[in-house]
Amino acid sequence: MKSGVSLFALVIALSGCVNFGQHSNAPGVVYYVLNDTERAAAPVPTRADAPTLLVLDTTTGGFYDTDQLVFSRSAGTRSQYQFARWTERPGKRFADLLRARLDSLGSYRVAAAGGFVRGDLMLDTRLVEFYHDATSEPGQVRLELHADLVDPKQRTLLGRRTFVQRVPLTTFDAAGAAQASSVAVSRVLDDVSAWLATFK
Repeated sequence: MKSGVSLFALVIALSGCVNFGQHSNAPGVVYYVLNDTERAAAPVPTRADAPTLLVLDTTTGGFYDTDQLVFSRSAGTRSQYQFARWTERPGKRFADLLRARLDSLGSYRVAAAGGFVRGDLMLDTRLVEFYHDATSEPGQVRLELHADLVDPKQRTLLGRRTFVQRVPLTTFDAAGAAQASSVAVSRVLDDVSAWLATFK
C-alpha cells in the first residue's frame, strides 16, 4: 500500500500537477495594458459651443467580461490564455480610452454617464468580439464594436454602426496578441471618431 501511494505521488509530480514549494516550473502571470497607440500627442482645446457627449461604459458579452486574454483555435470556439491577463477588463478600459480620445479632439465636452451632467448626445457601445484568432499562425486579433448615438432629450436614435478591425500578430504568443489588440483598439477609436464627425 505504501509503495502504491509513493508511485502515485511520483506520477503526479512528474506530470507537473503539484507545486512543491517555490521551485515550480510554471511561468508567472503577465499583465498587459490595453492602450491607444495612435492617440494624439497634444489635445485640441474644446470649442466654446461644443455639445456635451455622454459616453456610457462599454458593455461586453459574458465571456469577454474578464481580465483574461481570449483566443480561438477553431471556428466557433473560445478559450482563455492561462498566464496572460489585462490590467483592466477590456470593456472598462475601452470606455476610458474612448472618452480620452474624444475629449482630445476638442469637438465635445466628454463626460461619463450616470452623474449630474446632462448631455446633448449619448454614445452607447458594446464590445461584441475581442479575441486572438489563432486558427492559423500567428493569427490576428479580431475586434467588433457596436455603437449607438442617441439624442437623450428627444429620445431618438441618431445613428447606429458596427466597427470591425482585424490586426495580424507579429509574434505567435500572448505578447503579440496584446500588442495587436492595442492597434485594433486604436483603429476602432479612429473609426468611431470619424463616424461621430459626420453628425452636425
